[in-house]
Amino acid sequence: MSILTLSNLTQSYGDFDVFVGINAAIPNDGKIGLVGPNGIGKTTLLRILAGFDSPSAGAVTLSRGTRIGYLRQEAMDAFAGRENTVHAEMLTVFKDIKRQEAELREMEHQMAEGDDGEDLFARYSAAQTAFEYAGGYDYEVRIKQVLQGLGFGTEDLETPLSHLSGGQKTRALLARLLLERPDLLILDEPTNHLDVDAIEWLEGVLKLWEGALLIVSHDRYFLDRVINRIWEMSRTGMEEYRGTYSHYVQQRQERWALREQEFETIREKFLKELDYVKRNIARDATSNMAKGRLQRLIREVKVVEAGGLNLLNSKNWGRVMEEVDISDTKWSVMDTEQHIRSLSSPIQRPPSLSLRLHTRLRSGNLVLRSTELTIGYPNAPLFETDRLELHRGECAALIGPNGTGKTTFLRTLMQQIEPLSGKLQFGASLKVGYLAQSQEKFNPENSVLDELLEHKHMLLGEARSYLAQYLFRGEDVYKSVKMLSGGERARLALAVLALEGANFLLLDEPSNHLDIPAQEILQEVLEHFDGTILLVSHDRYLIDQLATQIWELRNGRLHITPHSYQEYLSLREAERTQAASIAAEQRSTRNGDGRTDRTARTARNEERRRAQQIAALEDEIHRLEKQLADTEAALIKASRNEDLPAIQRLSAQYESTQAKLNAQMEAWTEMAAA
Repeated sequence: MSILTLSNLTQSYGDFDVFVGINAAIPNDGKIGLVGPNGIGKTTLLRILAGFDSPSAGAVTLSRGTRIGYLRQEAMDAFAGRENTVHAEMLTVFKDIKRQEAELREMEHQMAEGDDGEDLFARYSAAQTAFEYAGGYDYEVRIKQVLQGLGFGTEDLETPLSHLSGGQKTRALLARLLLERPDLLILDEPTNHLDVDAIEWLEGVLKLWEGALLIVSHDRYFLDRVINRIWEMSRTGMEEYRGTYSHYVQQRQERWALREQEFETIREKFLKELDYVKRNIARDATSNMAKGRLQRLIREVKVVEAGGLNLLNSKNWGRVMEEVDISDTKWSVMDTEQHIRSLSSPIQRPPSLSLRLHTRLRSGNLVLRSTELTIGYPNAPLFETDRLELHRGECAALIGPNGTGKTTFLRTLMQQIEPLSGKLQFGASLKVGYLAQSQEKFNPENSVLDELLEHKHMLLGEARSYLAQYLFRGEDVYKSVKMLSGGERARLALAVLALEGANFLLLDEPSNHLDIPAQEILQEVLEHFDGTILLVSHDRYLIDQLATQIWELRNGRLHITPHSYQEYLSLREAERTQAASIAAEQRSTRNGDGRTDRTARTARNEERRRAQQIAALEDEIHRLEKQLADTEAALIKASRNEDLPAIQRLSAQYESTQAKLNAQMEAWTEMAAA
């Protein structure tokens, strides 16, 4: 059952259409990630669904009694006119429980004064049951857990809301929404202003969320951990994909390839039909048949021009064909051929960078080695390090909280400052390239073209061709640097960095301020880089895809894990589990608990059942993957044979099997992570 339905939703400002004709539905347990490039209208859509704005056309239908919670990107005005402290604001969520609690205290006072009437005891018993059912005995614990999880310390609880920064107000609003437990929680960039620990805590909460979620986030790893379907917004509408963000990326590529194949098949069919018309329209014996087939062909071409392959492959194809009026269409055979050849592919792929970061010089196998180091400034050391060793082709991800000295460490590697103790050894033939977090080296008054030419002299035509590889085309090259978006500045920084031919890249938060399409472009470029990378980033998805070592700044020391990000997470979880086990054992010893053996047996039995369930899921996944591969092979064969009914049937079968596979993969992921 759907908790919210969008029907032909349109939003326009004057002659500008933000989006047109969106149809979708959010199921009761749907956890949806809304993605798309910046400026496509994601926040506009969220504000309409949350009831803050009205659409230009269409309707939003809520199921009766649905409560919606909405977290905007920046919540500076969320608590305007409210003088509560942080803790007092959280208590407002439980005002009914507080009223019940006051009533209980009053009845307890009456009983203490000697009122022992049956009516009072009955009312007290009923009120106590209702109070317990409403969570009256644990609401203070919930408040503490949520505030701590989102990074508020004990000292923050009595801080007035008006004294909070913008980021703190956003976190406080998120805390209140989590405590309110609305039926549909709408979150616009919820990981902004959260550190990694708080993000991981929020992921755990939202994975177990009993209501529906609609989330806009640039954090791909967060989406992977929380959502079970994707809504992708584009200028042509909105498409739905089942599964996590990673499943969406894979399905999107498959969907593009399938539609491209369908499009080419349809166009070839049209051209073959036109060839028959050309050969027979002038013959007396076959002229009428050829003219009839030409009229049908014109009708089909017009349908594709108007609605793309979706209409051509729809179940209502026959009805659509009947509704197409071609009485006023005076296409000749030549006109028809021109329209067929002018049909554009229905695939709306995001722009891609046709570039690679090439190294001019191959470095030695050893890129970096050190003894234990002390990093920082005289009289102000920041942290110490384990021994470091980095080889050609590796990527080390430097992670840790803000303000711990990561950028200072990069400056040390660039030999701008010396380590306070220890020795750094650099490899042979090393050329370092540095991508700063804020790209402060750019002159904000320069145009994109001028900025490039300041870094390397080249002819104007050559410079424009070079910038076109980075999607600066036409008048874009004359944009001033200060007017560039975060994604555009990142593309310009990559363009300049590529000129250096570096073989060792130091990247300081390269994906900051990038929307998801720009993050995907950056990832692709770095994946194909044949040198060595030291990556400072909070982007866990990028780290997961690139890193071969994890360098973690924690408690004043840089700890080295010479493994992938997933292996690092497994080791960290094992450490936490071991610590929790030791603590539990110590408590058990102190309490004289004799149930240890029985608890262990229960845990082993549970683990066996879990392993059996995982094995069954894996068998089903293998079966569905084989079925999907067989369907794909049959679809390719049908496309080659230009068998349109088979293409339509197999396409539906492919999508159905893919949906089942996504559901099983999601179940396997949850089971394996449990």
